[in-house]
Amino acid sequence: MSKLTLTVVDTTGIQDYVFSSNRLRENIGASYLVSQATKEWAEKALLDLAKELNQKVHIPKRNSLQEIHIGNEDVAAEIVYAGGGNTVLLFTSFEYAKRFTQILTTRVLQNAPGLNIVVAHDKEFELDKGGFKKKLTQLLEKELAKKKRERVASVPLLGLGVTAACRSTQFPAVNTSEKYIDADEEDIYLISRESESKLKAVPKANQRLIEKFAGTFNSDLYDFPSRTDYLGRSEGESSYVAIVHADGNGMGNRFQECGKGKSDREAIVEMRQLSQSVEDAGVNALRKVLEIVHNSIENGELVGYLGRFSLKIAKNGKYYLPFRPLVYGGDDVIFVCEGRIGLELAAIYLKEFEKQKDIEYQPLNLTARAGICVVKTHYPFARAYQIVEDLYGAAKKLIYEERKRLYKDKEYYCSTLDWHFAASGLIGSIGEIRQREYEVPSGNMMMRPIRLKEHDSDDNQWRTWANFISAVQHFNGYFDDVEDNEKWKDRRNKIIALREVLRQGADKTKQFMTTYGIKQLPPFPQIDNLQQEGWGEQNEKYYCGYFDAIEAMDFYMGLKGDNNEQV
Repeated sequence: MSKLTLTVVDTTGIQDYVFSSNRLRENIGASYLVSQATKEWAEKALLDLAKELNQKVHIPKRNSLQEIHIGNEDVAAEIVYAGGGNTVLLFTSFEYAKRFTQILTTRVLQNAPGLNIVVAHDKEFELDKGGFKKKLTQLLEKELAKKKRERVASVPLLGLGVTAACRSTQFPAVNTSEKYIDADEEDIYLISRESESKLKAVPKANQRLIEKFAGTFNSDLYDFPSRTDYLGRSEGESSYVAIVHADGNGMGNRFQECGKGKSDREAIVEMRQLSQSVEDAGVNALRKVLEIVHNSIENGELVGYLGRFSLKIAKNGKYYLPFRPLVYGGDDVIFVCEGRIGLELAAIYLKEFEKQKDIEYQPLNLTARAGICVVKTHYPFARAYQIVEDLYGAAKKLIYEERKRLYKDKEYYCSTLDWHFAASGLIGSIGEIRQREYEVPSGNMMMRPIRLKEHDSDDNQWRTWANFISAVQHFNGYFDDVEDNEKWKDRRNKIIALREVLRQGADKTKQFMTTYGIKQLPPFPQIDNLQQEGWGEQNEKYYCGYFDAIEAMDFYMGLKGDNNEQV
């Protein structure tokens, strides 16, 4: 076979593009445009190229992942796979690859101004010579990375003469938001070309979301919100939004190992199957989250006799769900929800993600880490997302610490999560906040970040989701049959007092417990003295196991899944 051109398309600066605006509607449109650039638009560009050349192209679908058509006389190009934010293609000619790039970048410039894509080519690839994996790795790790570093950032013309600035991007305004928003409920504001393209994409983004999650909820009764105000806030009681970012662990390594030692064609098929499996895994886990939210509304947990949520009613008479996926379709997932269910939904997503199987119904053995930030509904969205990224990084760091401690740096992954409640705003980085507010002479006030599950051979079991939630539920009086439970039920002032005493260390905490006749604090296994003193030692460090639980009391609401069982 003659030499082919191997091409990789990637996006750059995605987070800045999606979360540069503090308006959820613009974030929704931006996320949709990003997903279009490396999938639907890439496919359309390939079809446009085929029409120009009067030749065929192969775009693999779920039922044709094992088919490789490149090399046939009338096939000019083929998509190897699209996933993980990039698209990999093969062309029979470098000229075809360049023309494809021109078609795709033109569409991006016209329909998604402000979004940047990077393309790298290898003109010397020969299929069936066993060099596919090596060539692809070089493109991804060297050529693409080099192009990203060397890319000259565009400098927008900020305006000539008399101009007004867009409220979201600060670029010259070209229009107003009037025809893209609910003008009777939202303020009309000036928008740039970038903001206008995002707002234009919102209806398509909504339609895609409804189609993707069809059958998971009653779409005749419920709809997805496009404003944070519509996420289920309770007027005068709770007005918080949670931003959750979860990402699969070790996916880069998994794709690098995929197809290793196999022929080029076998490697391509295996990578396609993995890409499809990972895409299904993220969506299926989100479907379960949405299903639980929907069922919790229907059985009265969130609304109804408890009156906890006030669901906003849309103009079409539907109720807005207190949950909205923003980024999905792979292992990288971002969603927003009402602040009080953020932790629970993040944990549910991680649990469901771990359960997913591949397209041949074999376990994928996936894990993920998640960062959750809960802020006031009108807090600047972009700033809150920066904190989410820091938390997501802290959850990732815990995995490497566990790997070093338990496995002496051998490959090991587990699902982890970290969170922050910004009840009164955010001043400084998450590291500065934690040093200022959670480091005391006695030790570390926090147990987070935490693992989702226990580990059989670990002596550090207490830093788990189950133990954290158990402590929260004990303080909230969920267990009426527990001996000391009545000491906490409806005793909010005593719990707040305990929170302040915990800052003063184990001795003061024991005095407090003796004064109030408290025999022990909520149970925590695998750590000495914690129930008697509030503080315990693990790995030569002192931790408080209860401060996080007390802080989370107003920001955690457990939900039930199928058969009304606690998730």
